[in-house]
This record gives sequence, structure tokens and C-alpha cells, in this order.
Amino acid sequence: MILKEKDKLLVGKFLKRIPAFGNLSDKRVDQIINDFTIRTFRAGETVFYQTDMSTDMYIILEGRVKVTLLSEEGDEFVLTDLNQGDFFGELSLIDGNPRSASVIAEEDSTFAVLERNRFLDAIKEDPDIAIDLLKSLVQRLRTATEREESLAFLAVHQRLVKLFTKLIKDEGKKQKNNFYLLKKRTHKEIAERIGASRESVSKVIKKLVSGNLIIEGGDVFLLSPDLFEDIEEPTD
Repeated sequence: MILKEKDKLLVGKFLKRIPAFGNLSDKRVDQIINDFTIRTFRAGETVFYQTDMSTDMYIILEGRVKVTLLSEEGDEFVLTDLNQGDFFGELSLIDGNPRSASVIAEEDSTFAVLERNRFLDAIKEDPDIAIDLLKSLVQRLRTATEREESLAFLAVHQRLVKLFTKLIKDEGKKQKNNFYLLKKRTHKEIAERIGASRESVSKVIKKLVSGNLIIEGGDVFLLSPDLFEDIEEPTD
């Protein structure tokens, strides 16, 4: 789908936030915008699968996705969630190799898509794009390494608290009683995000509920500030 004028404005806004393109002139950005196309996915649809041979880069114009790995046993592990303005697919964009993870739309989503050959053409004209994109990849690698260290050394309770801390920073709201309001996730969804079994997550949450550190509402969690006493309290 060809970009409409409103899409071009949105792509330009988010493109400037991507390190690889942030230092380009407005004129050059406008030229690259014309190389993008638009794709849409419904909630639950897979944008691409791990090991797929596609090599495009995606910018999220609307919606949210999760990036996952699937074990040989069929267990899903959620690496991260990405929201409006975030981008993904840059690894295969650079090296042309199969996808290293799967990406699934968590809600109806719209993407601006840049094909690899268009990206390579842009690099030929602006080599600094490649250097800046490598800086971005290094930062993502550091974040992934920190996550692996967390999964290797932290108990389920600690992993759960770290996940809640991240979610609060991303979307939480502090209430008048100092509790944090957070959209409720199923125990299975939480387990996928912290690399634990659903059963172990359920046991930890049950204990935290009994201690009034978590209150489970219909579709929300209320989290006590005491839950974060051993780490830096999140800011909303």
C-alpha cells in the first residue's frame, strides 16, 4: 500500500527518532519516506516467524507487538513488547539472514515497511546510516544481555518484580494511596515474559496477594509500593 500524506507525516516523525536516520537532513528523510510502504495486521496475527527469510524493517505507526522465541517443545518466551514509534527487523535488514525471532501483533496494528534493497541504496548515499544503526544494535544487545543475566540469577519473585517495574514505567498509573495501577496480565503471559513456569508464577502471585502486596481486580493489578522496597521504586 502506497503512503498517504498523513502516513508520510507519521513515518517522518518516527523515522527521525531512529538513530540510523536521526542525523539526516529533512530533505533526505523526505526522500527515504517515499521508499516505505504500509502494511496492516489484526490482533493475534504474526508479522513474521522466527527463521522466516523476510528482510524488511518495520516501524510501528499504530498498535503494539510482542517479540517472541519458540522452543523446540513449543514453549513461547516473550523477549519484549514494542509500541507506537518503535522499530524492528533491523537484524535481517542488515545481514539478509533469516529472522531471529517471531513478531506478533497484540492489537490491530499498522506498520511502515522498508525493503532491504531500498535500505542498502540509502546506505550507499549516506554511509553514516550504517554506523548509527550499529550503535542502536549495540544498545539493544546490551539490554538483551542484562535480561539474560536477570533470568539466570534472579528468583521468580525477583523477576516478577523487575517485570512489574518495567510495566509501571511504560504504562502504570500511581494512585492516591500510592499503589500502582497496571493492566492485568494472565499468569501464563507473565510466565512467558520472565522465563518461568505458569505454576511458579501463580504460587508467587498468590503469596503476594495474601500479603496485600498485590490486589487483583477484574482487569487490573494494584501494586503496593512495598513490593519494590528492595529495589529502586518505579516512577509513573
